[in-house]
Amino acid sequence: MTRLSNVPAAALPPPRSAVLDARAEFSAAVGGRFSTDDLDRLSYARDCWPLGLLWIRQGKIPPPPDAVVWPGTDDEVAAVIKVARAKKIALIPYGSGSGVCGGTWALQGGVTLDLKRFDAISEVDVEHRSVVVGAGVLGETLERRLNSRGWTLGHFPSSIATSTVGGWLAARSAGQFSSKYGKIEDMVLSARVVLGTGERLETPERPFSGPDLLPLLVGSEGTLCAFTSAKLRVFPFPAGRVFHGFEFKSVETGLEAIRLLFREGLRPAVVRLYDPFDTAFVGKGKPGRAATPPSQRSSLLRNVVPALLRQVTKQTLGRPTVMNKLQSAFSRSRLILMFEGDPARAEAEDRAATSICRQLGADDLGEDPGRAWFKKRYDVSYRMSRLIESGTFADTMEIAAPWERVHEVYERVHEAASQYAFVLCHFSHAYADGCSLYFSFVGSGGDEKEMEERYHQLWRTALAAAVSAGGNVSHHHGVGVLKAGAMQDALGEGRHALRGIKDVFDPDGVMNPGKLGL
Repeated sequence: MTRLSNVPAAALPPPRSAVLDARAEFSAAVGGRFSTDDLDRLSYARDCWPLGLLWIRQGKIPPPPDAVVWPGTDDEVAAVIKVARAKKIALIPYGSGSGVCGGTWALQGGVTLDLKRFDAISEVDVEHRSVVVGAGVLGETLERRLNSRGWTLGHFPSSIATSTVGGWLAARSAGQFSSKYGKIEDMVLSARVVLGTGERLETPERPFSGPDLLPLLVGSEGTLCAFTSAKLRVFPFPAGRVFHGFEFKSVETGLEAIRLLFREGLRPAVVRLYDPFDTAFVGKGKPGRAATPPSQRSSLLRNVVPALLRQVTKQTLGRPTVMNKLQSAFSRSRLILMFEGDPARAEAEDRAATSICRQLGADDLGEDPGRAWFKKRYDVSYRMSRLIESGTFADTMEIAAPWERVHEVYERVHEAASQYAFVLCHFSHAYADGCSLYFSFVGSGGDEKEMEERYHQLWRTALAAAVSAGGNVSHHHGVGVLKAGAMQDALGEGRHALRGIKDVFDPDGVMNPGKLGL
């Protein structure tokens, strides 16, 4: 991964005087857990937005916070917000910094509110099938605790090892098994938050009568509140799993197969359809060793491979239009399905899905493709690191569309993005009414300036193409800074309602300013 050591000390601006003047009050609010140390400020200056990685490679940094605080109770969060309101200082709620849209960038400086001290996990309420979890708990920690007791949350984002429950709620997260278990908003029964007014609030447990505040807060990305804990729905750990792979003659036929699966009431836990180029180079993985984390790579992998990749990119990724035209030589698309739960039911659903796929002319590949994907399902993060190290830019764009618009969205985004980057796509997170399209972009340029300009052009063009074809601007990565303008445009007149909610819940505008376009 691009290293902070690339950044010269002089690149870090000094803390703002308003924050330094309020040092004693902030420190008192959190029992002394307050820092203006340069290393702390630098560490919290970015999340995993690839633009930030490009900047650090260039020796620049995103705008850093002026200070960091570590509250451990709702009262401490409320006290910090009270100081921030009185001094008109921005607050940036922070989970673990795994977001990819600039959602934790300190656009106006201010104080980063790190919530990882909220790390409690209750025992599972077996009767109600629920668990109360602190906002700072890492996803992998939670899932391992649940598994050891015979339960699962069913929520498996690729960032599960480095993302928190509070971050999931703030960004409206989805996991790889969302087709069966839903997104995080489908799993949360109630939440404890501190609003931008400093008011502590616990939302009523769902379901209940009357207006539901919880959907307003989930996905608000720290602009309305800070999450401190949540009651989440859990499920018995699945007794059986069935994997299957198929290949179709085209993307359109594969998409039709998925639509029919859901129309018939089938609910696979995993649905992944790779477009032709993704099928040829990514989707044909075989069972084997999982990817090696960067810290454990040999000198060859750390140094020689990235150097070779840098030479390749100058001749290939710098001409994305030519590379993307090569995709016309491929047509077949691979579909991976996984059913889980009661063994007999999983087998029955798999048989029904197989019948649908065969009726559409699919080649039956058996269980190996599904098992291969399952074994390496978190590897994408390591691959992204290698691409950044190689001197390219790389990013992903996840959007969603209803079934009648999915293929057109795919075609338009692919055409628009192909001017600026090499484009791959797979379709996942499928539901009865539509699915997510997960694009991967890899590009290069003559120098760092050209590369950054191309990156911005790519995003503007690709998002505009998605919305014009009937898609949305995000399925589960959130909005942050990256997609804020596009989201405001997509809301239309609804943006005034969002602004009205912001004015009520955060009247002084101190909560994560600039995110969601607020």
